[in-house]
Amino acid sequence: MNITETPNRLPRQMKALRAHARGGAEQLVYEDAPKPPAPSGSEVCVRVKAAAITFDELTWPETWERDGVDRTPIIPSHEFAGAVSAVGSDVEGLSIGDEVFGLVPFNRDGAAAEYALVPATHVARRPASVSDVVAAAAVLPALTAMEALDEHLGLVAGQRLLIRGGTGAVGSFLAQFAHGMGISVTATVRASTAVERAKQLGADEVLVAEEAAGVAAGTFDAAIDAAGAGTPEWLYRAVRPAGRVITLQELPDADLAQNLGVDARFFVVSARTESLERLGAMLAAGDVEVAVAQTYPLSEGRAAYAGKGQAQRPGKTVLEVATH
Repeated sequence: MNITETPNRLPRQMKALRAHARGGAEQLVYEDAPKPPAPSGSEVCVRVKAAAITFDELTWPETWERDGVDRTPIIPSHEFAGAVSAVGSDVEGLSIGDEVFGLVPFNRDGAAAEYALVPATHVARRPASVSDVVAAAAVLPALTAMEALDEHLGLVAGQRLLIRGGTGAVGSFLAQFAHGMGISVTATVRASTAVERAKQLGADEVLVAEEAAGVAAGTFDAAIDAAGAGTPEWLYRAVRPAGRVITLQELPDADLAQNLGVDARFFVVSARTESLERLGAMLAAGDVEVAVAQTYPLSEGRAAYAGKGQAQRPGKTVLEVATH
């Protein structure tokens, strides 16, 4: 039998970071907001302790609307770690007080708040040896890298992978996971100062700035753009005929892919409990490095978004929401 916390015991208001109109960081306000309703069915309510930021989410349509309907005010920051505060009647395997981490669907209010309502299928227990900040920082980029390698890139040991943005949030996990699978990794970076880090993450070869544009056509079995929108033509040309190109921020150029004979795909990551459990085991074992650039208290969330990841250190920006 599931144990559900009595709704009238829960606070009706919470502190949250919200935007009442579409835009960037300038729209974000730290304020009182209604607490999510009691979870129903297969939902859980989580008391958030840490929430990681994906800066581009403020540009995504699903952040601001659901099924074409505006849903402002919105709460951003969907990668979280915290503790279960209430469970729906159909939830199995999770109880009040369980320490968890996961991903709130992007068309729902996120985790830059004291509480978040999440499908139980998007949550897993957080290993005790992994901090809330590290768990939250790993969720989205690590799951994206795992799914890319497991389901979309189709590579095996000995094949060659080109990663555009090899030291970024997703790229750093791609390099580590691919290297561990015996795949030969070539990573692109923006500046020579990032070369050593790319190699530490598992890159066998590192190309700086525009060096990748000179790569011979058909050199790689697959390529993935982990740097953002505007995938350059050279990334497509670098892949052999019938090889695969993956984009993460926008749909690929179908005409260019067809002309070059490559299989170009776009996907949106799926958060599943089993994937989160696998990630949690890797984090607990120390098998993967998670970079955290900086942390901010929730009350300074607007400044965190305004910084747009311009910290001197690589890694995710994380909001610390609660420490108990």
